[in-house]
Amino acid sequence: MPIALTNAQIRFLRGQAHDLKAILQVGGKGISDALAVEVDGALEHHELIKVKVAAADREARDAMIAALAERTDAALVQRIGHTAVLYRPSKDKRHIVLPRA
Repeated sequence: MPIALTNAQIRFLRGQAHDLKAILQVGGKGISDALAVEVDGALEHHELIKVKVAAADREARDAMIAALAERTDAALVQRIGHTAVLYRPSKDKRHIVLPRA
């Protein structure tokens, strides 16, 4: 189940993600099991990542981003154009301390 973020936490995470580069790219074939595993590992290591989605139309892009967030139990922080910012706290060691709700 994805985590629920408050507006203050979303603003904080958007600020943290501003200087990040997209570390993964979803191709035209969509979301494969291997891609979901890579995103899961990246979220576990970094907690906050940017993902580029190379779908042509907006509905397909939104569907891919929503499916990716759901499969990895991540929260969608922001989506601008082809880039989505995903957040999920690490199970082992947390790097990002969110502001209180």
